[in-house]
Amino acid sequence: MPSVARTTHPSRELKKDRIELRVAGSAKELIQRAMAVSGLTAGDLAYEGARRVLDEHQRMVLAGADRDAFLAAVLSPPEPTDKLVAALRRHRDLIG
Repeated sequence: MPSVARTTHPSRELKKDRIELRVAGSAKELIQRAMAVSGLTAGDLAYEGARRVLDEHQRMVLAGADRDAFLAAVLSPPEPTDKLVAALRRHRDLIG
């Protein structure tokens, strides 16, 4: 039998909040199968899925021309425009 990967929540909060979902029968079956093979609860699966989505959202991956354009801009940034200089001055005046 394969090993079961248990999720450890950072502070092991007490589970007292609820989320109720309506899902298609095929989604319910998929979730139940995932629970069976992983040993995780439906809540833990939802937590892991949400965490993964947020991790991917916070990570930016550039490839090809996009990567090259980004690196070129970082290595040799353009001169600031008059509007940018004015905005920075206003910010400095307001914030200090």
